[in-house]
Amino acid sequence: MNEHHKKRPLRFLISGGGTGGHIFPALSIADALRRHHHDCEILFVGALGRMEMKRVPQAGYEIVGLPVNGFDRKHLLRNVKVLCNLWKSMRMARKIVAGFKPDVAIGVGGYASGPTLKAAQRAGVPTVLQEQNSYPGVTNKILASGADRICVAYPGLERYFPAEKIVMTGNPVRSSILNPGMTGEDAKKMLGVDAGKPLVLVVGGSLGARTLNNVMLDALDKGNIEAVDFSILWQTGASDAARCAEAAALKPQPNLLVTDFITDMAVAYCAADLVVARAGAGTISELELLGKPCILVPSPNVAEDHQRHNAEALAERGAAGMVLDADAPKMLWRTICTVVENSDTMGLLGKNIAAMALPDSDDKIVETIDALLKSRS
Repeated sequence: MNEHHKKRPLRFLISGGGTGGHIFPALSIADALRRHHHDCEILFVGALGRMEMKRVPQAGYEIVGLPVNGFDRKHLLRNVKVLCNLWKSMRMARKIVAGFKPDVAIGVGGYASGPTLKAAQRAGVPTVLQEQNSYPGVTNKILASGADRICVAYPGLERYFPAEKIVMTGNPVRSSILNPGMTGEDAKKMLGVDAGKPLVLVVGGSLGARTLNNVMLDALDKGNIEAVDFSILWQTGASDAARCAEAAALKPQPNLLVTDFITDMAVAYCAADLVVARAGAGTISELELLGKPCILVPSPNVAEDHQRHNAEALAERGAAGMVLDADAPKMLWRTICTVVENSDTMGLLGKNIAAMALPDSDDKIVETIDALLKSRS
């Protein structure tokens, strides 16, 4: 029996998604598993209708979708359907686990990881959780007691998880961003901005951020942008693109570039001297590994206000500026100008954020999985 078992390639079940912040780490872990175990079999489980159903197959992996969705906290009656779908998803997850027979199940957070990891735990499959945020999501808190290992990116998570299960690995980051293969000056020239002046990158995630856009529109309207001695690359996001592009066209500034979506983030990051962004875990991990000075404006519209916790974890260590969403209309533009014009502040922010970086996270997570397999065999 043992001889037969050895011949079978390892099987890994990876579940979660919903946002880029969950999907990129999941794909990085899958890629690292393939690097370490060439012949392994990997199956993803996602939520139907969410971003992972497209992104995962594009990256060359197989995915199964569950009809799971989040609770509607505003319209409680709609939760009857949510509960029906959750029950269906639990049944499907049990079948998937029984059919695929994974050696390890990995949960990265997001709707689908709840039913999938619960089914794996019940079937006696070793489970590993990856928690991207400094304040854990509901799903991972529920799954923690049954998990074997919990990979985290921030210190202090013993408050929420059993300490003996925690492994500090950091969050996996897209490797393309870390190795742009050019200097900051080259990147500025590619973007067509003055290579001798600082560049501020204002980016609200793939969806854009209304608050950041309003601050920029206000600065444009008041003539503040033409008065400063730095350049700005402003990503508006798709939903706000028309309004922002129109305003910028009415008052064109040589030091302002406006785009709805940045296809090559590696070049944008490389060119940027200061980044103004939301405080998603993925963004923060990228900024840490790049050692980029930044001002974080946590989004108030996320579960458990986790972006504020993420931003505070950096601000407390002098590793980022932080402006709360409600304060942004009054304070953000002034803060940007103050920071970018003070090279000592910029240097200190860059040094402190780089000190928080945890490189090679995807490999560390795979080493954690391998050690778990070894201890189980």
